[in-house]
Amino acid sequence: MKYSIYQMDIYPGNPEKNRMKVKEWMELEVKKNKPDIVVLPEMWTTAYTLNSLEQVADINGTSTKSFLRDLAVKLNVNIIGGSVANKVGGKFYNSSFVFDRTGNLVYEYDKVHLVPMLNEHNFLTGGAHVPQVFELEGVKMGLIICYDLRFPEIIRTLALEGAEVLHIVAEWPDARTSHWRYLQLARAIENQMYVISSNRVGSYDGVRFCGTSMVIDPWGNILKEGSDEIEETLAIQLDLGDVKQARNEVPIFSSRVPHLYKQGL
Repeated sequence: MKYSIYQMDIYPGNPEKNRMKVKEWMELEVKKNKPDIVVLPEMWTTAYTLNSLEQVADINGTSTKSFLRDLAVKLNVNIIGGSVANKVGGKFYNSSFVFDRTGNLVYEYDKVHLVPMLNEHNFLTGGAHVPQVFELEGVKMGLIICYDLRFPEIIRTLALEGAEVLHIVAEWPDARTSHWRYLQLARAIENQMYVISSNRVGSYDGVRFCGTSMVIDPWGNILKEGSDEIEETLAIQLDLGDVKQARNEVPIFSSRVPHLYKQGL
C-alpha cells in the first residue's frame, strides 16, 4: 500500500487558497508517485484562526466533503482528509473526513479531546464519539486528531478491533516536539501497528509548529520522517504483513488479562 503524506504550511483563515494549494499538490503527487492513499494535516483549510470560525468554517462539512470527493474520484485515490473547522447545528467542531477512491465518504470523526493550551475548548465542541475502525482497500484503520495522541486508551481500542494502521493529523507545536515523537513511537510499539502522521509546519499567532511528520512500523522503526520546518511530501510503500508478523512474534493481545484491569481503563 503506497502512501503520500503532505506536511504543509497553511494560509490562516483562507479556505479557498488552501484548497487550491492542496489540489495542486495532490494532482502532482498522484501523477508522480501514484499513491493509494494521501494524508492531509489538521485544520488545513483555515489553521487555528479560532476567532474567525463564523466566517471561515465549513457548514456541515459541505465545502470540504465536496472538494475531497471530487478529487478522490478524479485522481482515483483514497483520501485521509486531515481535519477542518466545521459548524454543525450552531456549534463548531474539529472534523475529519475519509473518502475512498470512488468518492464514498467511508468515515467521519469529530475530535474528542480539545487542547486547553490552545484554548480550543473556548471555541470548539468536543465530539460525542471516540474514534472507530474504518476500512480502505480492505485494511482496517483508525484516525485521531492531534491531542488525541495523549490518550492511549482510545488507540488500544482501535487495535483490539483489528486496526493495522493509525493515522494522526495534527498541528502540533514545537514546544512539545519530544512528546510528539515519543508518543507516536509508543503508540506504534504498544499496539503493533503502523503509525502515519501529517503535521503542519510554519507558525501562527506566536505558535510555531514542529512538522516532523512520521511513518513508524509496528516494531517502532521510523521509516520516514519530515523536517521540523519545511513543507515536504513523505512517500512510502507499506508492507501490511509486518503487522501480522509483529503480533505473532510478540503476542501482546493474547497475553492481556482484561478481567484484572480496572474498569474504565
